[in-house]
Amino acid sequence: MRIVIVGLGVIGGSFAISLKKAGYHDVYGIDTDPATIEKAKSAGIIVDGNASGEAFLRQADLTVISLYPRLIKGFLEKNRENFKPGSIITDATGIKMNLLREIEGIIPETVDFIFGHPMAGREKKGIDYASAEVFRNANYIITPTEKNRPENIEILKKIISDMGFGHICAVTPEEHDELIGFTSQLPHAMAVALINSDKEGRNTGLFIGDSYRDLTRIANINEDLWSELFLGNKENLLMAINNFEIELDLIKKAVFENDRETLCRFFRKSSSRREKL
Repeated sequence: MRIVIVGLGVIGGSFAISLKKAGYHDVYGIDTDPATIEKAKSAGIIVDGNASGEAFLRQADLTVISLYPRLIKGFLEKNRENFKPGSIITDATGIKMNLLREIEGIIPETVDFIFGHPMAGREKKGIDYASAEVFRNANYIITPTEKNRPENIEILKKIISDMGFGHICAVTPEEHDELIGFTSQLPHAMAVALINSDKEGRNTGLFIGDSYRDLTRIANINEDLWSELFLGNKENLLMAINNFEIELDLIKKAVFENDRETLCRFFRKSSSRREKL
């Protein structure tokens, strides 16, 4: 199987590394940065690559698009005639409904675009931080549509499994965006707010433990990508933030009223729900 990865950043690069480790050696790359292409070739994680990739796409059985959501439409428009008929295309973006509406009319009828989302990543960006370990036992979400062929979904699932992902689930694009608003975007918003609520100038790092360290890991954030993801999933994220604020206000009220019994009830509930995860 010949595979082309579009965008060899931390996620695209991790795809390439994971595919090679899984025995998929016929992998090519497309990236606008010549240095990134050279790094990927030198590391042996792609056979070849360049900025346009037209020749690669014409022979690709699978194309993995690992670009910012706003760049995917332009890439599809530019390469609409270059995709191999009968091939599979997938993506790795964190929002689906906006993307689906934007590109639905320009996806070539001759290919099968199966939307996907690896639930893994790194705070750093660029191929230098790519690793197969980032995907090991991670969750992977696909959001099939009625246009997708069942046999192609199974092919994609096998490749994802071979790469080391632990669990693959399928949901609608609407369900995906609601869930991601809560499980991914809300935690990033919380981490940013927690870091930014600290007093300026004090050496907080001398006083932190695992709880603060774990909660704020994702506050080291790619501002260009995550501002796009937040605004592209605005309604779902606002709903998640609102629900969180309600729960935080309940804790605040219990603390203000010295209500130990209520606090313990909240803690028991959270402990039980966390264990079930």
